[in-house]
Amino acid sequence: MTEQENPVSMQEETSEVEDAMPNGNVNDNDNSEEYSARNITVLEGLEAVRKRPGMYIGGTGLTGLHHLVWELVDNSIDEVLAGHASTVHVNIHDDGSISVLDDGRGIPVDMHEATGKSALEVILTVLHSGGKFDKNSYKYSGGLHGVGISVVNALSEWLEVTVWRDGGVFQQSFKRGIAVSEMTTSEGADRTGTKIHFMPDAEIFESIEFNFDIMSKRLREMAFLNGGVKIVLRQTSEQKCHLFEYSGGIASFVDYLNETKNPIFKEVVAFNREKDGVVVDVAMSYNDGYAEQFYAFVNNINTIDGGTHVIGFRAALTKVFNRYLKENPDLLGKEKGKQAEIKLTTEDTREGLIGVLSIRVPEPQFEGQTKGKLGNSEVRGIVDQIVSEVLYDYFEQNPLIARPLMDKILISMKARLAAQKAREMTRRKTALEGGSLPGKLADCSERDPARSELFIVEGNSAGGSAKQGRDRRIQAILPLRGKILNVEKTRLERVISSEIIQDLINAIGTNIGAEDFNISKARYHKLVIMTDADVDGSHIRTLLLTFFFRYMPELIQKGYLYIAQPPLYKLKKGKVEKYAYTDEEKDKIIEVEFGGADKVTMQRYKGLGEMNPDQLWETTMNPESRILKQVRADDETEADRIFSVLMGDKVEPRRNFITQYAKLVKNLDI
Repeated sequence: MTEQENPVSMQEETSEVEDAMPNGNVNDNDNSEEYSARNITVLEGLEAVRKRPGMYIGGTGLTGLHHLVWELVDNSIDEVLAGHASTVHVNIHDDGSISVLDDGRGIPVDMHEATGKSALEVILTVLHSGGKFDKNSYKYSGGLHGVGISVVNALSEWLEVTVWRDGGVFQQSFKRGIAVSEMTTSEGADRTGTKIHFMPDAEIFESIEFNFDIMSKRLREMAFLNGGVKIVLRQTSEQKCHLFEYSGGIASFVDYLNETKNPIFKEVVAFNREKDGVVVDVAMSYNDGYAEQFYAFVNNINTIDGGTHVIGFRAALTKVFNRYLKENPDLLGKEKGKQAEIKLTTEDTREGLIGVLSIRVPEPQFEGQTKGKLGNSEVRGIVDQIVSEVLYDYFEQNPLIARPLMDKILISMKARLAAQKAREMTRRKTALEGGSLPGKLADCSERDPARSELFIVEGNSAGGSAKQGRDRRIQAILPLRGKILNVEKTRLERVISSEIIQDLINAIGTNIGAEDFNISKARYHKLVIMTDADVDGSHIRTLLLTFFFRYMPELIQKGYLYIAQPPLYKLKKGKVEKYAYTDEEKDKIIEVEFGGADKVTMQRYKGLGEMNPDQLWETTMNPESRILKQVRADDETEADRIFSVLMGDKVEPRRNFITQYAKLVKNLDI
């Protein structure tokens, strides 16, 4: 298993490709000649793409922008799946453009009889054209409807394609989907492959700045899903380079996710089966934690919204554990006589699960172009049957794994029932008290959530200043009494029973839990964590972030969560006062605005309570002048690892983390 940072030098890209792809020659593959212009089917043109890009890439925000890259990477990985490629390079160039290069067969370049143009130009300029319609070219394709590369072309300010095949180099340039040059040909290529280099169109997208972490997460997944493939991601301006290469496939994925956990059993349960042309690949493990990490893929596409394959997997998992419990009643101990009353649910089987489900479907039916949810009805039964049969046989043959796992799931069931009682008690208490809002909440008068803000403030002192200094129309204040629970080490029933967390849940309004959470009931669309700039404040902020990440991740996904940035220093010379938010800003103000440190008085803020209401408003709460940092989880897999390291039970990963990053710490209070 390999994931390296900066594993190779930043050389010129073409020379790197020559070194990385020595075996890409077309003559090494007997089936390469079958992939030619005859395989390209034309259905329609590109007219609507630029007018309605959301129909093809899901939107013009950050998600849609990165979807352009996924379409190209999917094409390269399709070559890997077909057995014709082994290496993919993705580069974020200094000008913000992207290139994706592989060592596959190369896009066909011969003449396409139906159009009189080269197959290369047809694929780049005609919607619904490509080899994905011809199952002799690709048995399992991640691309949907063949729209990918032509949509990327249509939504790019410019795009340049280079193809190496048949001993030649073929190049062509495009602008906003239209060819601006003829395809040129030169001899002497000693490799095969395709390179697409494009600049997204600023007229289409809200921003054309690509995010390295988002790309790193996706490419890491692709490397896990295709064991043995090498994927290199570079961002030359930041001197970043990651190499992803995992020989163990999705079993390595589970091992990676488990590195910061305490697995109940060391061996990853992994199996691969095929039925009716559908390949089902499963890897799973359980740890002693309470959060679930489950990833589902179809032909390498991350189906974040689930679908029939996920429904089939969860049904099988619940079925297997109920059957095992029925046939091993001794697991119930003193409650053996109540066996008929005990029914495990899907929720019980998900606690502590680390699972990856990857399936291959010849003709996937996705809901929407962004491929977030699988719709093939037949897949549900296939996955259910395979997982049920294989997993039960595995547990029967491995009781040393099955029995401790069943003990955990039974405890999870009891915790679920206890959480239900805790919820019910909370609802009754709320009804008796005649309202659901906590007494410490100073609410705002605005009732439109989109215009309302909730400041979650550390301590009553700072809370008092915030209440006096706020804009009462749109800003609500919730002071916290002390530190909230570390939910990383706590089951749901204890989380719900915590008075501080109850106040937080009731103030926000969404509830928590898979069945109860409702994002549409959020009372504020801006939640601001405002803590002191000291060690305790940082700890409280991390505890709150852990809570939101584990129990209200949708708030982060929607962009509702922020962190306030109070100033670190107040600087004064004569009657002039300035605030500095960083050490660098402090030094600049002293040097440039005050002309040196002579007669400058400086106050280092450690707590929000040291500011009077006017100062707190001016520096931290005023929408016209404040600085807020939006909380995002661009790489959710890595975010999970960090929360497990910082807040989990395992000491060694935390020690390593502290050792690695100690030299970067600033403003340490001792």
